[in-house]
Amino acid sequence: MERYRHYTDSSRVALLLADVLLIYGAFRLAGRICLDNWSFANYYPYFFVIFVLLWWILSGQYANIYRVDRLITYPEKLLYLIRTFLLHAAIVLLAVVAGQMKWPPAQYLFSVYSLSMIGVVSGRFLITFLNRAYYQHVAKASSRFVIVGTSESSQELYHFLASHDPVGNRFMGFFSDEPASPGLKPMLRGRIAELQDYCLREEVNDIYFTLPLDRRQLIEEISQFADEHFLAFRIVPDFKGTMRKDVNVYFYDHLPILTIRHEPLGIRTNQVLKRLFDIAFAGLVITLAFPVIMPLLALIIKLDSPGPVFFKQMRPGKRNQLFPCYKLRTMRTDHGRTELQATKNDVRVTRVGQYLRKYNLDELPQFFNVLLGHMSVVGPRPNMISQLEEYSKHIRTYQLRHAVTPGITGYAQVNGYRGETREAGTMEKRVEYDLKYVENWSFGLDLKIIGQTVWNMVRGEKNAY
Repeated sequence: MERYRHYTDSSRVALLLADVLLIYGAFRLAGRICLDNWSFANYYPYFFVIFVLLWWILSGQYANIYRVDRLITYPEKLLYLIRTFLLHAAIVLLAVVAGQMKWPPAQYLFSVYSLSMIGVVSGRFLITFLNRAYYQHVAKASSRFVIVGTSESSQELYHFLASHDPVGNRFMGFFSDEPASPGLKPMLRGRIAELQDYCLREEVNDIYFTLPLDRRQLIEEISQFADEHFLAFRIVPDFKGTMRKDVNVYFYDHLPILTIRHEPLGIRTNQVLKRLFDIAFAGLVITLAFPVIMPLLALIIKLDSPGPVFFKQMRPGKRNQLFPCYKLRTMRTDHGRTELQATKNDVRVTRVGQYLRKYNLDELPQFFNVLLGHMSVVGPRPNMISQLEEYSKHIRTYQLRHAVTPGITGYAQVNGYRGETREAGTMEKRVEYDLKYVENWSFGLDLKIIGQTVWNMVRGEKNAY
């Protein structure tokens, strides 16, 4: 379950303003160091605005920009910030190269990013340190808490609070009517019926309820007890225990939204980020590689066998919408079996086609599909219509892979599940990896898959035929 993130509107404004001021200072200092007769009014004001706006978007999504509380550790905060700065730099670089924009001197750019990172990280650490010092020494915030339940959610909550805020939180024990595992028995203080007496005797401040929400009567009883004795009663819903499925919590502003399936690409910010990367990456490939590679491949294909250079086939894409998928032709044109999956030593495949398939070069025209929005650089591979109709009948989760835009390469392909699916369980494993991608998407995962794909192209793939 996704960690609950609480923040206030005031912390949004304050931290964002602090970041802007620190980045502005980095621009000023970098200009004085690297540029002669530097004046901010004359040099790169648009770059500063773009830099700050992009930082605001990315940091809110990937760097926990509003988190200064004690429930996030310094190493986590440092990791979030460094990761976001690297992503920021990658997007700016791709945008400038793709748009052939005028670029600041490399020394100046390196200084801006270095000083901005040092400033923002130092500022965020200082604010967090002061916040924690205030609660530890001034506010004297200390919570003696108990947890009702010993489920997986209960244990996750215990480990989280114990590791992230050992000063502010003192764990007193578990209460449960169910048998506890050997590792939890020393921390089990009794049955739920003994909870109230224990809380009064040991001066407990907080009660965390981690049982399924169908225990309505018990929730009302403990809530009333907490109200009467000025205790904080907090519910950590065990949705998995209620629904027998993993549940994820998202926030639309301050409104919590529950989903049964984790869908990172259902978030608008992630969709925009992925689409911008697709356009930039496809534009680079088409601009730099196509003028050299495509004429040569077209000539070889024409010399090897009669027929067109390109092959077009309708494939199901996002939400099963059909689109024309483009490839370099790798088969003879007289076989008449376009919906039949290629097999090992397939007589339909031409001599040149064997090499194009082995090194994934037949997929190059699909970068035009990416620009047109039919496909993404990374995503579940678009199967044929006949495969959609066949596998949807006996693989219950098959349709879920069509919840996102299909890709030129995918998580299943780089893990060895590509090519023929005749063997039992092969398509099931492919669907399994596709769903892992859908549920665990991240920009870093896309880059990892692209890197693995390039490596596979260099060495050739044994299952590509």
